[in-house]
Amino acid sequence: MTQDSAQFLTGAAEEFQKSFADNWAKALASFQGMGTAPDMPHLTFAPEKLQELQQQYLTEATALWNQSLQATPEVKDRRFSGEAWRHNPVSAFAAAVYLLNTRTLMGLTDAAETDPKTKARIQFAIEQWSAATAPSNFLAFNAEAQQKAIDTQGESISKGIHNMLHDMEQGHVSMTDESLFEVGKNVATTEGSVVFENEFFQLLEYKPLTSKVYERPFLLIPPCINKFYILDLQPENSLIRYAVSQGHRTFVVSWRNPDESLQNTTWDDYVQDVAIKAISVVQEIGPTPQINALGFCVGGTILSNALAVLAARGEKPVASATFLTTLIDFQDTGVLDVFIDENFVKYREGQFAHGGLMKGKDMASTFSFLRPNDLVWNYVVGNYLKGETPPPFDLLYWNSDSTNLPGPMYAWYLRNTYLENNLVKPGKATVCGELVDFRKVDLPLYIYGSREDHIVPIGGSYASTQVFAGKKRFVMGASGHIAGVINPPAAKKRCYWTGSDTSFPKDVNQWIGKAKEHAGSWWPDWANWLKAHAGKQIAAPKTYGKGRYKAIENAPGRYVKARSGK
Repeated sequence: MTQDSAQFLTGAAEEFQKSFADNWAKALASFQGMGTAPDMPHLTFAPEKLQELQQQYLTEATALWNQSLQATPEVKDRRFSGEAWRHNPVSAFAAAVYLLNTRTLMGLTDAAETDPKTKARIQFAIEQWSAATAPSNFLAFNAEAQQKAIDTQGESISKGIHNMLHDMEQGHVSMTDESLFEVGKNVATTEGSVVFENEFFQLLEYKPLTSKVYERPFLLIPPCINKFYILDLQPENSLIRYAVSQGHRTFVVSWRNPDESLQNTTWDDYVQDVAIKAISVVQEIGPTPQINALGFCVGGTILSNALAVLAARGEKPVASATFLTTLIDFQDTGVLDVFIDENFVKYREGQFAHGGLMKGKDMASTFSFLRPNDLVWNYVVGNYLKGETPPPFDLLYWNSDSTNLPGPMYAWYLRNTYLENNLVKPGKATVCGELVDFRKVDLPLYIYGSREDHIVPIGGSYASTQVFAGKKRFVMGASGHIAGVINPPAAKKRCYWTGSDTSFPKDVNQWIGKAKEHAGSWWPDWANWLKAHAGKQIAAPKTYGKGRYKAIENAPGRYVKARSGK
């Protein structure tokens, strides 16, 4: 056993060293849809690390074999934690071997001597392979699925096939029972009206919930890669409704889901004809020359560009801005960096050189595979192997309601942000005919980042504190990209951290080391900050819009209801 295992691992390491980089580069290229593999350097391994890994594998493999001769192996992984696994020696042993081999491959990745980006790409590919090949994903090894098939006399298998055919028809794996939700009926229900629209967006104004409102209107710009109603799922967790309840006359951009008629839309169009136009319309409707604005995720990046363009033109229509989980400095982009290199960006630029659409389903698939066990294989097992219908969950319905992106806009964004990080280089990027220089954007900022965010890492959110000259407040919330943001006070969940509003060291970890923890939601902290920039209180308006901007249709409007299709 010992000699055979040693020979096995030695051979595996040699094979890994010879061909692993090339094979996984091709796998990554396929995952990206590139068609050609990126260049990856030859890998070498430190002999002492390889020897240590060999000994560790021998020890664990021997212990596992000996344990399996006496009892069912104990497997500590939630995918294999059900009672059926503990009573099925074959399935439990397969799971234990799988986990051992996965740990060994990850150990080989750690031992590889190469540059950090190549190592990150190999690690990402290993994680994708590991998630896809788990014994729980196959009926032949999934003890729970087998037991359920026996208990239901095969009905679960029949339902699983039905679920699979349904998902093939709709073009994505079901994460929830989508038939139970309808936009405007039981999600996105805050009362309001569309007061302006063009070919790119509708502007929604919400009905006041207070007798008085602050004189400065408040504009929210959500990400264009999702539907805006993540900010208005249900009344109890709606950031939009919360802002209205705090006495703000609230407006929200509802992006149009692009079709072929918008296939030539550019980044400049999104900045000029959406963000700047929305700011202008809200200015005209409101009683003051300045408004307050908020940008969430990519919406924040677009808002920052709009502010830079306006500053270059000598205009200052925004009194304060809030950035939620927003990347402006793209030096720290987390796991998404594994996709980005010159070859990939050139491929996308060529693909969209004459227009086109980045399909929403492709974007959604990419983001789901950033957390494959939670957002892909969990539902494959439940829906198809066990024949279950996923429970109703508004957040997962929103997550499945994908949006397209105009190809030229998407390609410009990739090069100037993720690849070259041009936005934070004064005068390097040109947007709407103006050189972007954030040093000219001088206004109070509230910057929020989520501690466990895998899309906008906390370091990426915090980096905005180093970009702008004005007064800043940085707040870190617990949890991830969505759960950290959508954390209403009434739920009394999680926590947040605050620090000095005058000292922002370059390293986020230094800020975290001195930050003070608070229980509950960060929303009240933000509301108190925004109140200080909202002006005096005046009587709430009795009608939507003003002058030439009149009610067009009830919120949430028709743009948000357009689906991307397959």
